[in-house]
Parts: sequence; structure tokens; C-alpha cells
Amino acid sequence: MSKQYETVIGLEVHVELATKTKIFCGCSTAFGGAPNTHTCPVCTGMPGSLPVLNRQVVEYALAVGLATNCGINQYCKFDRKNYFYPDNPQNYQISQLYLPICHDGWVEIETAAGTKKIGIHEIHMEEDAGKLIHDEWADCSLVDFNRSGVPLIEIVSEPDMRSADEVIAYLEKLRLIIQYLGASDCKLQEGSMRADVNLSVREAGAAEYGTRTEMKNLNSFKAIARAIEGERTRQIELIEEGRKVIQETRRWDDNKESSRAMRSKEDAQDYRYFPDPDLVPVVISDEWIAAVKARQPELRTEKLARYQAEFGLPQYDAEILTGTKSLADIFEATTALCGKPKEVSNWLMTDAMRLLKENGMDADQLTISPSNLAKLIDMVDKNVINRTVARTVFEEIFANGVDPEQYVEEKGLKVVNDEGALAKTIAEIIAKNPQSAMDFKAGKEKAMGFIVGQTMRAMKGKADPALVNKLVREQLSK
Repeated sequence: MSKQYETVIGLEVHVELATKTKIFCGCSTAFGGAPNTHTCPVCTGMPGSLPVLNRQVVEYALAVGLATNCGINQYCKFDRKNYFYPDNPQNYQISQLYLPICHDGWVEIETAAGTKKIGIHEIHMEEDAGKLIHDEWADCSLVDFNRSGVPLIEIVSEPDMRSADEVIAYLEKLRLIIQYLGASDCKLQEGSMRADVNLSVREAGAAEYGTRTEMKNLNSFKAIARAIEGERTRQIELIEEGRKVIQETRRWDDNKESSRAMRSKEDAQDYRYFPDPDLVPVVISDEWIAAVKARQPELRTEKLARYQAEFGLPQYDAEILTGTKSLADIFEATTALCGKPKEVSNWLMTDAMRLLKENGMDADQLTISPSNLAKLIDMVDKNVINRTVARTVFEEIFANGVDPEQYVEEKGLKVVNDEGALAKTIAEIIAKNPQSAMDFKAGKEKAMGFIVGQTMRAMKGKADPALVNKLVREQLSK
């Protein structure tokens, strides 16, 4: 009988904070500027330059720590982590080892077996390194220091996860908490959320952990899931062959769906940490913690319950709407304007989702104006336009941000309620299709649908469907 193995996974999640300026200088943190344009003597490590801590970084780190049930070290310090790499201009990184700002927290995730607590060992503040660009054409490497000094928090979990599904659920939970707090946009594709996976395997039932490896270069949830499966298989194969798993850092190549060794895994002593002499300790008062706590917004879990209780939405709708902060914001703002939560939900869940999918966009890229959506819903409700026209108008709002009232007026899309004009059009269509009239009289209801369809087409979709149905039935029944 083959042995059963258990996978043990812990994560180090780096999150780029949404400050306008860097952690220790006034340079911009905006993504995408020309290389080395968001730089100064501090973030390029010039001799004699001195760091000054950005208060907003501490606020964001506190907010994330409180939302993830962490204890706060009210006296915390920065340390120097020494290593030599071309994208690291000072030859050290300012981080926190001995007294990180947050410790011993947890979040709850949903798994197939129910809810599970994932422990958070610590959250610490640090600066990001620059970025190396390898130019194969010119056979050289270039360095861009725009990202150097961008503020990060590193969220270090306990080794509490046992599968790729649990890892993805944990990352989704963190991402939503951080997005709702406004502390980061958590875009994996732009590198503002990055996860390193520490993974080991052991025989099922064993108390001791196996030898772990760390995997880097994971920039999507799919890549993370594939890397976990690939590394688990690799380690089990080594053990089955009687070989040892080496503690090392590995780089995942998502195109090849395999990992390769980068370097042997360093321990803290390899980095020769010591307290940073240029930065004073950070003292966090009870009042400061209370102020950050008071500003904490309603998070996803509370919103989910409230949408069902207050707005009477089904759980499925509430889960989709709260699954992205921007979608929840649009839903709430539109509902506040028109007072029709179910209608707002329907438009966002069907038409908005369809258009996002067709355009290859994510829900957090939806920028539809709540005021325009509320106007559209009111116009349908007051029968100014019918639903068919409303769908066309919604597509224009989505694509071009048009004002629906103005657009309907300019394009002459209002519902035609003139019974005389409608009756005349219907009579002409029945005269052209005598067979349909005979079929209806013979009890074939479908024949009426054909006449209704022809009438709607003749009216270019602008007639009131209920009125058309009523008038067609009256004329066919004569």
C-alpha cells in the first residue's frame, strides 16, 4: 500500500501599500513611470542620505493588523537586513525582524470541510527593492529604482494550510480585507500583491515537519495553485526515491510548469540583521490605535450579512456584489439614489457582468457611474423606456459613460404609448399576415407572438411590450 502524504504550507505575502509617496522619502509610488524618474538620493542609497518614516505606512499596517485580529507591538523598531544584489542600492533593506508592528493574528477561511482559522505569525513594514530588466538583445542587465523604497507590509502566516484551495481562499480573504481598507489595490499582475510559498510534505500522521522549500515568482492565483501541485509532486518523488529534500529557494516558471533552484535558503543570521541606526523606534499610543480602529470600514463579511438582511438579496447575489470593493461601492451608491436594491443588483449581476466578460475585464475595472445607473433604472420603472432599449442604453453607459436621459432624448428612444398609432401599425401587420390571424383563431397562441415581434420590429423596439400584447390580442380576437 502506497504511503499517504500531507502537504504543509505557509505563506509570506508582500503587499505594496497605497501611499502616494515612498516609505522613507517623498518620491512618487505611481506605477509605470519611465525608468529611474521616481527617485532621489534616499531611495537610490546615496551616501549621507537619511530616511524619514512615512506616517501613512504605519496607519495602513495598523489597519491591516487590527482587521486580521493581530496584537500590536506599541514599541516597534526597524532593522537592517544586509544582502548584496544589484537592485538593492544601499546593500541592505530596511525591514523589521526583532519587533514587528503586528503579531499573532488570524483570519477565517471557508473550506469544503467548513470554516478554518489560518494563523498570522506577524506583519512587518519594509521597503521594496528596485527592479532588474534583463536585455537579451544588448546582452546586459539594466536596473530601475522607481520601485526602490516603495512601502510594503509582509504578512507571514503560520504553516496552517494543507492544499492549494486553502492557500487561494486565504489569499482571497487577505486581498478583500486589504482592498476594503483601501490599504492597497492588491493587483497581482502589477506586483502590488506577491506571495512566496513555503511548502513541505510529511507522511500523514507524522508530528515533525518535512524540509521546506520557498517558491518565488508567483504572480497569479492560477500560478500559485500550479506551483503548489508541482512542488508537492517533486518533493514526494524525492522522498519515494530515498533522496533528501534540500532547503532552498526555488523559482517557478509558469510557462514550463516547473521550478528550478535559485539559492540555498538563508536563515536570519545570514542577513546579519541589526537595529537601523538612522531611524528612531515607533511608539504607538492607545489613542492612535483607537483612532485607526474607529476609521475601519465595514468589511466584506459584515457587508455580506447586511445585504441579505437589509436589502433582501439572495446569498449568491450578495457574494458577487461584495466580492469586489468597487462593485459593492457602485451597488450601495446606486441603491441610495434610486432605492431599488434588487433592480440595481440585477443590472450589475447580468448586464454589467456580461459586458465585463465580453471585454476581458475584471469586476474591479467597472467604472459605471451610480447616478447614470440610477437614472436608467428610474426611466424603466416609469415606463419612459422599455427593457430592450434600456439594455442598449446600458451598453452605452458602460462603454462611453453617457447620460441616459440625454441619450434617450437625442436618439428618440422613448416608449411609444400612442394607442392609435400602434393599433394602425398592428392592423397593417395582421393584413400582411392573414395566416397568423387564422392560426390564432384556431387556438395557436404562438401566432400572436409572431405578430407582437413584427410590431416591435416596426416600432424599432420603442413600443411598450405590455401595451403591444394587449392591442394585438384585441385585434386578433375580433
